[in-house]
Amino acid sequence: MMTTMTISAIHAAYRSGELTPQQLLSDCLQQAQQDQRHVWISLLSAEQLNNYLKGLEGHSPDDLPLFGIPFAIKDNIDLADLPTTAACPDYSYQPPASAFVVQQLIAAGAIPLGKTNLDQFATGLVGVRSPYGACQNSLDPAYISGGSSSGSAVAVATGQVCFALGTDTAGSGRVPAAFNNILGLKGTKGRISCTGVVPACKSLDCVTIFAQTAADLAAVWPIAAQFDPQDPFAREALPAKAIPAAFRFGVPAKEQLKFFGDDAAEVLFWQSVQTLEALGGTAVTVNLEPFLQAARLLYEGPWVAERLAAIKDFFRADPGRCLPVIQTIVGGAESRSAVDAYEALYELQRLKRIADAELAKVDLIVTPTTGTIYKIEAVLDDQIRLNSNLGYYTNFMNLLDYSAIALPSGFRAGGEKQDLPFGITLFARAFQDEVLLALGDQWQRQLTLPLGASHQPLPVNTPEVVMPQANTIDVVVCGAHLSGLPLNGQLTERRAVLVQTTTTAKAYRMYALAGGPPYRPGLIRDEQAGQTIAVEVWRVPADHFGSFVAGIPAPLGIGKVQLADGDWVSGFICEPYGITGAEEITALGGWRHYLNRNTSPGICSVATEAGTSATP
Repeated sequence: MMTTMTISAIHAAYRSGELTPQQLLSDCLQQAQQDQRHVWISLLSAEQLNNYLKGLEGHSPDDLPLFGIPFAIKDNIDLADLPTTAACPDYSYQPPASAFVVQQLIAAGAIPLGKTNLDQFATGLVGVRSPYGACQNSLDPAYISGGSSSGSAVAVATGQVCFALGTDTAGSGRVPAAFNNILGLKGTKGRISCTGVVPACKSLDCVTIFAQTAADLAAVWPIAAQFDPQDPFAREALPAKAIPAAFRFGVPAKEQLKFFGDDAAEVLFWQSVQTLEALGGTAVTVNLEPFLQAARLLYEGPWVAERLAAIKDFFRADPGRCLPVIQTIVGGAESRSAVDAYEALYELQRLKRIADAELAKVDLIVTPTTGTIYKIEAVLDDQIRLNSNLGYYTNFMNLLDYSAIALPSGFRAGGEKQDLPFGITLFARAFQDEVLLALGDQWQRQLTLPLGASHQPLPVNTPEVVMPQANTIDVVVCGAHLSGLPLNGQLTERRAVLVQTTTTAKAYRMYALAGGPPYRPGLIRDEQAGQTIAVEVWRVPADHFGSFVAGIPAPLGIGKVQLADGDWVSGFICEPYGITGAEEITALGGWRHYLNRNTSPGICSVATEAGTSATP
């Protein structure tokens, strides 16, 4: 059996003739059959594996990027050869086809080994809520593996496969990574198809990837994240915004951090902050409270009703077929009302506005993935409370639509939990997946931790994950291009996305220009008499920027606008001659305020609508 289960190491062994896919998959299957940690629910037979191996004939790593790479599939994701159980035997069904994401991986040469254990119906962060046995931690079997994607994480950490698929609704693709010293990528919601996935909360679910290296995640990600037009929640890729070498990262205020008595974990977290600084980052204290308030909505609000919606016919016919803890959680949804749902959605939108503004201060935010880890015995005695503790830093991520990567960050020194791994999570705006992968690679090379539970170092020939180049241009808009206003479509039709609602520096004057339609503002820099003006920052794909600028009429143009945080960003400015005969509206503080002041019914209605529909 190979000692280093990474894509580059396996492909090097294939190219040298040291190993064949047949040999590797045979060894993987034998190791999986001997597993004692309750990793697997079902495995492919040798005959079934041979069918996949035949599909590799005539190919090599040169034309199939995942040629002969073994992977595992969480058993709420369909594989045509095996039943899908979602860790509930009575729910089991034989899928007619593999999930969309599984099909993409197989087409790229990857070979599935089997279906892994999970918290029943992907409800839990612990890995013990399964009739197939509590999945044990890869480094200490007395401790939990984390869930719900428990088996997938342990299969990777113990080298039974090279990478694995999990799912993540509230942290299931990150918590098991932290507990098993591996990486977990929870990409932007909708980027990996959920067609063929048993839903937990369909509006929040993400298929996730576990691997021992950032390089492997980066190799699997573009293959897994193919757009699926059959998935109503699927989203096409948008370009990431490269972060500078001297990046800014948010750190929660100390009083908002919780480690639940785990002093060794707290020490490792602050060491992680120092590591990010060594990578070129500057730490900025951020307010985590709006994120935590959003997290509490996940189980206090109506989203638990989505868990019932996913299995309502099965559950209502006989709740006793589910584990007692699942009956308690899913059954609690019966008391939720439509009024509860809408009130929670309104509150979430309010919190997202605040959280996005906090995130906009930095390039990304770092938190512990979890504040602590528990023994299996302790969790079985107190399932709800301890599970909730584990979701403290994870439950808000999908609700607020962020991208995230869980990274190993060291091992505890001293105490009862000595030598157990600790992990951090880096999160950023949606569609920053490639940025997080590149930074994760830098992180892994800086720390030089062993891979998973293998005690093997990062191979020296591991490919570097390159930071995305700037292929977008941020544009400051201050008038009719604002969200919901008449010309905003010129941005959205070019696939621009809103990244920040802010103000200019206190150095601008605004005018309602004369001689044109009633939606042309002019922004003039005046450091002596200027004020702050409300603006939005939109991220425009670089290949659409030229056509956007070409449509801007004189006396307006694109120049550099200074924002309240001091950054200079491309944005709308006005030639000085353009303010002749214009009405100065600087004192109103922004174009929306001007529209709301205007007595024209048509303009007032537009302004009111924009004010209620704009999102950060």
